[in-house]
Amino acid sequence: MTVVYEDNHMLIVDKAASEIVQGDKTGDTPLSETVKTYLKARYAKPGNVFVGVVHRLDRPVSGLVLFAKTSKALSRLNEMFRNGEVQKTYWAIVKNRPDEQEADVIHYLVRNEKQNKSYAYDEEVPRSKKAILHYKVVGRSKNYYLLEVNLMTGRHHQIRCQLAKIGCPIRGDLKYGALRSNPDGSIGLHARSMTFVHPVSKKTIAVTAPVPAGTLWNGFVGESP
Repeated sequence: MTVVYEDNHMLIVDKAASEIVQGDKTGDTPLSETVKTYLKARYAKPGNVFVGVVHRLDRPVSGLVLFAKTSKALSRLNEMFRNGEVQKTYWAIVKNRPDEQEADVIHYLVRNEKQNKSYAYDEEVPRSKKAILHYKVVGRSKNYYLLEVNLMTGRHHQIRCQLAKIGCPIRGDLKYGALRSNPDGSIGLHARSMTFVHPVSKKTIAVTAPVPAGTLWNGFVGESP
């Protein structure tokens, strides 16, 4: 676990692709518990340590995850996420180049709980929720393209589902149409940066996570399309 920002109210962690944010049926230790252990040891806190999960990343996704250290910060951060006041930027590696260099993408997503998968439609359908993202092609390598993605809404598997719908499945994401998995079980999606106004101090917080080490991200950083 790598802490990239911390103060009295919250901390931001750079999550590895193999980690889960909250406990699930696998029984693996979630990142939230790792954060509690870290806080307990660093500050010699007795008893239970409060850690509030503000948002989540899918297990195979790497990058920034925000946690609250107090209930007051948790309620304020939750409200900020609901109101779209936290700007999150993702990097995605895709095999196919999108039709446009930069565009807004709008779909209507339906979540299938049993499959843990979302389906995208061009028109509104029963139980669907409107999903909007903005992408820009920011790099390329010999075989792949690097997209910068900004979410306007927060839907289940939104980036994975919408990019697949426009013919650009994320590298390694078998669930959404990639032809091959990545050796480490990750997918080519990274929560790259986060910008928001601090819920207490009102200062602007801007944090960037380095891309994960390894061959998956080689050849993109610093390149133009």
